[in-house]
Amino acid sequence: MASALLTNSSVNNTDRKQPLLLGVDGGGTSCRARIADLDGTILGEGFAGSANPRTGLDSACNAIMQATCEAMDKAGLEENDFGRMYAGLGLAGVNQQKERDLVLDWGFPFAGIFLETDAYAACMGAFNGKDGAILILGTGSCGASLIEGDMKTLGGWGFPISDHGSGASLGLAAVRYALLAHEGMKEETPLSQAIMATFDNRPENAVAWQDSALPRDYGSYGPMVVEHLSKGDKLAEQLIRECAGDAAMMIRVLHQRGASQCALVGGLSEYVMPWLPEDVASIATLPQGDAMHGALLMAMKLF
Repeated sequence: MASALLTNSSVNNTDRKQPLLLGVDGGGTSCRARIADLDGTILGEGFAGSANPRTGLDSACNAIMQATCEAMDKAGLEENDFGRMYAGLGLAGVNQQKERDLVLDWGFPFAGIFLETDAYAACMGAFNGKDGAILILGTGSCGASLIEGDMKTLGGWGFPISDHGSGASLGLAAVRYALLAHEGMKEETPLSQAIMATFDNRPENAVAWQDSALPRDYGSYGPMVVEHLSKGDKLAEQLIRECAGDAAMMIRVLHQRGASQCALVGGLSEYVMPWLPEDVASIATLPQGDAMHGALLMAMKLF
């Protein structure tokens, strides 16, 4: 899908000040904004809540503005500086043309907009604008490759049917094992006991919890797994190995699509990487830059 562009030529022609770049990484949980000059010097950063247009156009766009205004305040910029700001917006929920059009028509005060998905921005940042792939391992998971300008995604269809190798899937597996061990069908470990303790060692409490539990609630068990992994817990090691196996499955497909390297990003990445199978260990790498850096590179394309 072609990237969405919007420019305001009248502002561009009348403003004599140096242009500024704005990079926005907007996801379902948070929105981050970074302002830089054309040399790449970072002037200020800001933070706000969810910026996913699919779950609320106005709230998402207002979050973008809130994060941008905070970044402008830290950079010592004023309201009239909006007119020389070229924005790269990497947003969750803009895969469909409807949402892309709504965002572009919302009425942002920027001189120009380059709109793409948050995965696109993450790919751009991970390899400094060059070809490559990413695997996001956070509360959810999603793979993406950017090869010769062609963006393709992999997985990320949502928990529990997808999001393999994610924090939510890790938490689900941990809770399921803990219940089995509690009833004597699996070997108990300190990790399984710690998980059951969060339910007061009552399976019925776990059942009541799952009725309203969100992916982030399952993902909240990730730090507990990591903590016990460092203590040599057998269950923690088993769960991380399974997580690494799912990650490897996705990395292999991204490699087959033409990506020579795959950058692992997200909170689980650093814990999963040491457990990757040998055949993908040489492909996996750490990102060179974050999604805000990628969004700044998107903004630079407006010139």
